[in-house]
Amino acid sequence: MAILQSVCVVHSLHPDDGGVGVTAIDKQPVSGPVKVRKLGLYGDVQADRQFHGGPNQAVYAYAQENADHWAAELGREIPPGWFGENLRTTGLDVTGAHIGEHWQIGDSAFAVILEVTDPRIPCQTFARWVGGEHVHDWVERFTAHGHPGAYLKVVRPGNITAGDPIHIVRERPDAPTIGQVFRAQ
Repeated sequence: MAILQSVCVVHSLHPDDGGVGVTAIDKQPVSGPVKVRKLGLYGDVQADRQFHGGPNQAVYAYAQENADHWAAELGREIPPGWFGENLRTTGLDVTGAHIGEHWQIGDSAFAVILEVTDPRIPCQTFARWVGGEHVHDWVERFTAHGHPGAYLKVVRPGNITAGDPIHIVRERPDAPTIGQVFRAQ
C-alpha cells in the first residue's frame, strides 16, 4: 500500500550563487494537515519560478525507496525534504508513474487529486545544495541513477497529512513513465 510518509514545505531560504540569488530547496516535514492549492502547498515557495513551480509543477514527490539508495551511496541519512520534495512517499513507484495518471491522497470524498506531469530535472542549485565533494558531479550522478521524482499538478485541492494513503485513481498505461521521459531528455 502506498503511503504519504511526509509532507514538506520550505524551512528557510538560503543564499545561492544561481541567477535568483536564493534557493527554497530547504524543505522539512510538517505535522498536521497541510492545504494543497492549485500552485502548491500552503507554506511552501519556489524561489526560481522560471524553472520550478506553476500549475504543472505545483508539487514535487520523491520515493523513500529511492532516497534509501542515496543514503547508502552517500553514507548519510537522507531525511524527508532533502531533495527539495514536498511529498516523500513509500510503496509507490514514482519513477514508474505514467504521465497523466492521477493520485488520490487520503480516503475522504474531498481527498486531494494530483496529476503526474513531469520528471524533475536536476540543476546546479541542487548540486550546490548537496555540496561537499559531490557538488561537481551531482547532476551527472543523480541523472545516471534515473530516479528523478515527479512533478504533480493539483487537480482537486484539499488537505493532506503524513500517513494518508495514496491511491492511483486514473491510470494511463499508454503514456510514457516519469523514468522514460527523464531518460529521453
